[in-house]
Amino acid sequence: MTWSPDSSTTGGAQTGFTTPTFTLVSTVAPAVNAVSKAVSAVSGTATATANSASSPFTVSFWVPLVYKALSSVWNSVKGLFGTVPNNQYKIIFRKGGLAAAGVPVTAVARITFDIPAGMETYNPDEVRALVSFMVGILNEESADVADTLVTGVL
Repeated sequence: MTWSPDSSTTGGAQTGFTTPTFTLVSTVAPAVNAVSKAVSAVSGTATATANSASSPFTVSFWVPLVYKALSSVWNSVKGLFGTVPNNQYKIIFRKGGLAAAGVPVTAVARITFDIPAGMETYNPDEVRALVSFMVGILNEESADVADTLVTGVL
């Protein structure tokens, strides 16, 4: 199954937002190894703006351009395990807004996954557990994360 967010995505609960919903459309990805979606509409009580050329509201998912394989990790000469390479995946969110009257800016949030080569085939449930836990924490703590970003209080 490929990465394909629903065309209508319900956002996490937020202070001041009642049932935030984001309508997604496909857009041109910034690289050949990425897929991108843009928010074309925002509903619920969220007062945020949808994507525009001067105020982006997008999400992009990158996969490795070239996958690294697990070679022999045991070095019999040194009697040690060698380095296991990582395959790196990224999800990057962008949201345009204003820093002050007439001062356009773009906020960026990045999630990076460094998955050791071979783990996805030898131990896939551990990779799934990592993602499940991450999504659960972000969903559960959605409002708290945003409140901390707004107030600076952890």
